[in-house]
Amino acid sequence: MTVLTLALAGLAVLLLAAVHVVTPSLRFLDGSPRSVWLSAAGGVAVAYVFVHFLPELAGGEASVGRMAGDTFGGFSERHVYLIALTGLMAFYGLDRLAKVDRSRRAGIPVTDARGASVNVGTGAGVFWIHMGSFGLYNGLVGYLLLHREATGPASLAFFTVAMALHFVVTDYGLNEDHKAAYRRIGRWVLVVAVLAGFAVGAATAVSDAAIAALTAFLGGGVILNVLKDEVPSERQSRFWAFALGAAGYSALLLTL
Repeated sequence: MTVLTLALAGLAVLLLAAVHVVTPSLRFLDGSPRSVWLSAAGGVAVAYVFVHFLPELAGGEASVGRMAGDTFGGFSERHVYLIALTGLMAFYGLDRLAKVDRSRRAGIPVTDARGASVNVGTGAGVFWIHMGSFGLYNGLVGYLLLHREATGPASLAFFTVAMALHFVVTDYGLNEDHKAAYRRIGRWVLVVAVLAGFAVGAATAVSDAAIAALTAFLGGGVILNVLKDEVPSERQSRFWAFALGAAGYSALLLTL
């Protein structure tokens, strides 16, 4: 790892940490229909997964398969995609947990948990489950700033922009779910987590198979965390903004 690589990644992690600090204060993202900026940011993040992450997963399938075969005796030829599915399902479960808890506390149907104009957040238990899970998620992003399948300044820049915009989307959702608790404590937990992940990445390195597995899990999580806010009808999402963000960033990624 060169000094330049470490310095550029250090600037990237500071940008990602700053996103967590400022996003809850961005009032222009509020309201219904959904902000065009949130929809466009979601499109960028999803484009990165499908145009960049998934081809990387295909390339890492062999190494993950060897690792799984050595460890478990070989249980599938699609190990890396099962890991991506696990990431998607894990964050679907977390989102459902928050919706159910918030709805119960507000006394409204579960389907209206975010759509209703109520100033009720989740309970402390669900809040800390969410913070712990997204803390690991952020730590993974921080780690991958230094240990991705594709390396180089251009790859780092595309990854950082996609993850920064993705963090805007996830932070907005976490702020809706947890209210003051997220603004007071939660965002700082995520700041520490992404910085800690970067520090671990600077001090350690893992195998190519592990990098592919971590990338797969992150990819599944990104897809779910974006689409869970874009797809529900009560969000009144801006399809044109989502599509424009996805198409524009896809075009840029194809120049890599």
